[in-house]
Amino acid sequence: METNQGDRSALRARIRDGDAEAFGEVFDAYARSVYNHAFRLTGDWSTAEDIVSLTFLEAWRLRDRLDREGGSPRPWLLGIATNVTRNSRRTARRHAAAVARLPRPESVRDFADDVAGKVDDTAYLRAVRTAVDRLRRPEREVLALCAWGGLDYAAAAEALGVPVGTVRSRLSRARAKLAAALAGEPAAGRGQTQGGRTPVAGPIQEGNQ
Repeated sequence: METNQGDRSALRARIRDGDAEAFGEVFDAYARSVYNHAFRLTGDWSTAEDIVSLTFLEAWRLRDRLDREGGSPRPWLLGIATNVTRNSRRTARRHAAAVARLPRPESVRDFADDVAGKVDDTAYLRAVRTAVDRLRRPEREVLALCAWGGLDYAAAAEALGVPVGTVRSRLSRARAKLAAALAGEPAAGRGQTQGGRTPVAGPIQEGNQ
């Protein structure tokens, strides 16, 4: 994958011109990043896979909107993925509303939940997911891009189409809300090692590449 500014500009030009090979290079380089971003926004692996497919289809359709000059196309792709996720959430809400109108089946106890509740790391991750879901959508998006996706403020602003100052304020609010929501959670889930195991709650940053 090209890394210097000249090569990236050339890649952008090839994408805009409909070069399928160039688009394949972009997919190979950034599909995993888009997938991780989609999962952070949805909390569902299957939905994230669908969003990856839809994101690259939409990117191909909108390729002529990609600026010829610029750095990595990753912020552009994550911005498209964010919009695709928004649309998917609206569709999911409509589907859920339709399902809610159906007669409810007899409930069956899920013993897997009982087992998972006994694992500290799992419980903490569930609390994190719940806290993230309670954030406003713009706060969730900035958190996913900056705190977990590793984009800097400028790249996140490019992805979302908002000023850098807006990114800063949304991220600050998101972090404050999460800190307050998770203040009562056991310390075992917050970066400490339990019984020699590596904690699973910490996000992996991906950088701006």
